[in-house]
Amino acid sequence: MNKYLKTFLLRGMAFAGFGPVVLGIIYFILEKTLAGFSLSGSQVLLGIISTYIMAFIQAGVTVFNQIEHWPVAKSLFCHFFLLFAVYTLFYVSNSWIPFEPKVLLIFSAIFTVGFFVIWATVYFSVKTASKKMNSRLN
Repeated sequence: MNKYLKTFLLRGMAFAGFGPVVLGIIYFILEKTLAGFSLSGSQVLLGIISTYIMAFIQAGVTVFNQIEHWPVAKSLFCHFFLLFAVYTLFYVSNSWIPFEPKVLLIFSAIFTVGFFVIWATVYFSVKTASKKMNSRLN
């Protein structure tokens, strides 16, 4: 098995369970703060399956950053595109956001800005830590 696929699957399995836990916490908070909040069994099941898959993929796609023979731009694009597609698909299918052009545009803008802010923060933090480590080794 390809080592990157194996890493993707292992990371996905290790962290996928966190999605439904977060969903459960959100549903609990909504129940306590919104009068009359209730969900059907099918809504809860769809939410659990969706958040499990989303967490699985989110953890797994970090492998793109470790494919050393890929340029940074390629790994960044693959990471971004896969996450964006999965999040958009599940947010719309769960009715967490409506399928309306204006809403999808706002969601896309927020997702894009958030992704690149987080990515840049991680990228420059790792780069700074690597420079410090290399200077200590020299």
